[in-house]
Amino acid sequence: MNDMRLRDRRNPGAPIIPRDGWDLPPWNRWTNQHVREMTATAPIWRGDGPVRPLPESLQPLGDIMVDFREGKRSVDEFLKESSTDGFLVLHRGRIIFERYMNELAPHKQHLIHSATKSFIGTLAGIVEDKGLLDVKEPVIEYLPELAATAFRGATVQQLLDMTGGVFFDESRNQDSHLQKLYLANGWHDHNRPDWPRTVWDLILTLNIAARPHGASFHYCNITTTVLGCLLERASGLSLADLMSQEIWAPMGAGEDAYITVDHAGLAAAAGGMCATLRDLGRFAMLLLEGGSRDGRQIIPHSWIRGTRSGGVELSGSSRQSLPNGAYHNQWWIEDTRRGTLWARGQDGQIVFIDPDAEFVAVKLSSLPNDENYTQRRLDERPALLAIRATLSTT
Repeated sequence: MNDMRLRDRRNPGAPIIPRDGWDLPPWNRWTNQHVREMTATAPIWRGDGPVRPLPESLQPLGDIMVDFREGKRSVDEFLKESSTDGFLVLHRGRIIFERYMNELAPHKQHLIHSATKSFIGTLAGIVEDKGLLDVKEPVIEYLPELAATAFRGATVQQLLDMTGGVFFDESRNQDSHLQKLYLANGWHDHNRPDWPRTVWDLILTLNIAARPHGASFHYCNITTTVLGCLLERASGLSLADLMSQEIWAPMGAGEDAYITVDHAGLAAAAGGMCATLRDLGRFAMLLLEGGSRDGRQIIPHSWIRGTRSGGVELSGSSRQSLPNGAYHNQWWIEDTRRGTLWARGQDGQIVFIDPDAEFVAVKLSSLPNDENYTQRRLDERPALLAIRATLSTT
């Protein structure tokens, strides 16, 4: 299929993007930058304050050679081969590398998929610091309706650390829970009248336990979805307004962000946020700098420190890609020895933060789901570490 026709679908004769599967390859090369045209969204307002400046000191990082498992390649080659839409590197508070591809531009928002989860975890830390949430409490303390579901007995912290025990089928099988979630959150046409109409309705059907709560790490999208509901209940605000009030406006975002919502207006906490490359960099810098800007503590410093130093042990493929990693507060800990934070999305979306090295990298991509998908995801880490190593010597 001609890639230009995918990007310029308004031309006569261009293929019609299907309502079911618009978020998947090959359509994601276009739709990741045009989510508002595919499903309902809520704005995350940047506020009316000044934009945080990002000074530049550009360097030719594209020439850095990286030792990948299959051989050496340059950073430029890595970016091209991993379907990159945008790539940003900040070091010591300055932009030193910025690349836009596939028609992405500085003002354009891009879907970040599961990297959204790390924003939800950060919001939980802020709401807890305000005294509106106690993560040691049971989930049903805030959402008593879930007492009749398998979430009964789980604590908020267990959901934050992905150690909940609720059975949720994440496969792409025709009748899986994940497929029900796509319909319930409004991403796909709701063509199954016997399935839940909203995400909340879906949550209320989950009454089977797969394992005891807190027993082990198990990455699960519905876990973050419930956290989104919980944050709305605890704060009294929609997730979009909460994000605007507590993070996006005070950090000095350059553009509004937005997040997809279901038929009842509930935000897709597990993977529906869209933002610009530079604003993701601003968020990363806020964390790197201890959560404060212009004398205001936006994200609790103790929460950042605790997130970097804590975490539950990974398992399976997660352990393979992050051999010294962990998971805590909806963040991947890339290396527990350094406390490096990593937000990750399924199409190759990355927010990587190493405060000790004063290093931030943001990558927005639209990966194809082909036989090389897993290797492309494994290549992300050595590329970032090679860039960081080069900068540490300058």
